[in-house]
Amino acid sequence: MTFVLGLTGSIGMGKSTTAGLFVERGVPLHDADAAVHRLHRGRAASPIEAAFPGTVIDGAVDRAKLGAAVLGNPEALRRLEAIIHPLVREEEEAFVARCRREGVGLAIIDVPLLLETGGEERCDAVLVVTAPAEVQRERVLARPGMSAEKLAAILSRQMPDAEKRRHAHFLVDTSHGLVAAGREVGSILKALAGRPGRGAAKRFQARS
Repeated sequence: MTFVLGLTGSIGMGKSTTAGLFVERGVPLHDADAAVHRLHRGRAASPIEAAFPGTVIDGAVDRAKLGAAVLGNPEALRRLEAIIHPLVREEEEAFVARCRREGVGLAIIDVPLLLETGGEERCDAVLVVTAPAEVQRERVLARPGMSAEKLAAILSRQMPDAEKRRHAHFLVDTSHGLVAAGREVGSILKALAGRPGRGAAKRFQARS
């Protein structure tokens, strides 16, 4: 049976880099952010335009316009999530079902708000990608168009890193460089080798 590992982490922690390390080692992965990008160019565009007029240009969601429409507006954000989350979940479920049909031993679902949305319930274990707060802040503020205010708004929607780590069965600290992170990924793959899925998380204890 396929063991489903939930991969998550707050903004700027190195989650995408860590996901890439698993993919390089041949582990199939469903990326929720990538799914959102596809949906913005596909079947999510029409309902998003209906809910937020003027945010779709030439059949695709304009992320800047959509971001401006929901930033700092919790009600608007809830409306957007009600559109996009079920569609992403459908794609994730299809991915996991395909892995099970093909007899894949380990599959990863990469979900930024996994813990915030109760997504750990559909995983056999949870991996949290982490880094010190000062490293996180430096990385995020170096991004184009990012500001301290935008970072604060994003973090307000995310579970604090310390709390995420309390829910984790595995941790990868990306502050020590790519080689060190790769070693941690290798250790996790060894720990999970041959583990059965569907309820296997009961055999793990979350790290304190």
